[in-house]
Amino acid sequence: MEEALRPHGLGATQYYVLHQLAIAGPTMQRELVRLLQVERATMSVVIAALVRKRLVEQIPDAVDQRQKRLRLTRAGTALWRELPDLGFIREVAFGGLSQSDIETTARVLKTATERLQRKLKG
Repeated sequence: MEEALRPHGLGATQYYVLHQLAIAGPTMQRELVRLLQVERATMSVVIAALVRKRLVEQIPDAVDQRQKRLRLTRAGTALWRELPDLGFIREVAFGGLSQSDIETTARVLKTATERLQRKLKG
């Protein structure tokens, strides 16, 4: 993934933000923190880089001006259209595995991650 994104000046988390905005449309920044399961500070750095690159813009929420809604700029939309299809990653990683095995693995890893996070916080 990194190799495919490097020529476009993007990292994996930046790609996932662009993916969310391209597929789902404008999204609250706090929602991206939840969706991508990254720290708020990490997301702030990622968003700041995308804003600097003029790929994403932040719009203050109508109800709470402190909250930011993110959307792709024209440049972000144009870049999204030229990015390579990274669907091959799923096929290489999970091809031949049953959906049940994939779901079980995801559930186990999610539970293990949550336990580790609780241990670190507590």
